Amino acid sequence: MPDSDSNWRELYPFASNFLETAGHRIHYIDEGPRSGDPVLMVHGNPTWSFYWRGLISKLSYERSRTVAIDHMGCGLSDKPSKFDYCLASHRDNLCSLIDHLDLKNVTLMAHDWGGAIGLSTLLKRRERFKRIVLFNTGAFPPPYVPLRIRACRWPLVGQLGVRGLNMFARAAITMATEQRGGLPDRVAAGMIAPYDSWANRIAIYHFVKDIPVTRMHRTWKLLAEVEKQLPSLASMPSMLVWGMKDWCFRPECLERFVKAWPDAEVHRLDDAGHYVVEDAAGEVEDLAAEFVGRAIAESTGE
Repeated sequence: MPDSDSNWRELYPFASNFLETAGHRIHYIDEGPRSGDPVLMVHGNPTWSFYWRGLISKLSYERSRTVAIDHMGCGLSDKPSKFDYCLASHRDNLCSLIDHLDLKNVTLMAHDWGGAIGLSTLLKRRERFKRIVLFNTGAFPPPYVPLRIRACRWPLVGQLGVRGLNMFARAAITMATEQRGGLPDRVAAGMIAPYDSWANRIAIYHFVKDIPVTRMHRTWKLLAEVEKQLPSLASMPSMLVWGMKDWCFRPECLERFVKAWPDAEVHRLDDAGHYVVEDAAGEVEDLAAEFVGRAIAESTGE
């Protein structure tokens, strides 16, 4: 079974750092030279900073500071039973981390729920950000919610499946990738390692619950506000990299960003799925390193 393979730790050789907030610890990675413009990596659900491991290694080697958060309840962060797991709370925690590290000239790099969390954070700390890189994400009320995700929201049955049987995180090992047979065993083991019990799957379940399917949901309003402000970010250098076989954040999500940011650099990867950073690792890492390096050089006049 993938979760019995402890060798995943060899793929994640980074020092752990923690920020305490409201009595709980948030885990984050901080690699590379402190003098470099930081790249802030923001994961979604059901991933964690492990998802960014290849980009952390590549960009820190290329002399960029790389910071990757584990949202509360995710990865190696604390998983409190009493915490308001919602978009606004994750945004506020990310703001706290940025302030704590005094990050400036930041490149936002985000995937899945990380897009909404990261962009809402950017809008609150706009003076600290310089560039944007997005992978298969959204920052607007969802135009659709796939049935397989809706089922995870059903009372009792949904919670039993997500928290009791770990069906959401386990399903992603095969359903979020276009790799034949699913993610390699060590990668799969790393993806689900922090989510090994009912208690430790609390954030996964609440991320699913936080998807606003009606305007009455509290997160709908925040997402609508973020969407309204997307055109105001059009002047920031941005790159959009999309796995075109994603059944969740489908190509129409990409086109909504393209409409808001007509000058964005766009890469459509035809054979990659939702876990585009896994499916096209080498290409994604090269694209990211080239974009970040070029954008920093242009901004500094080098």
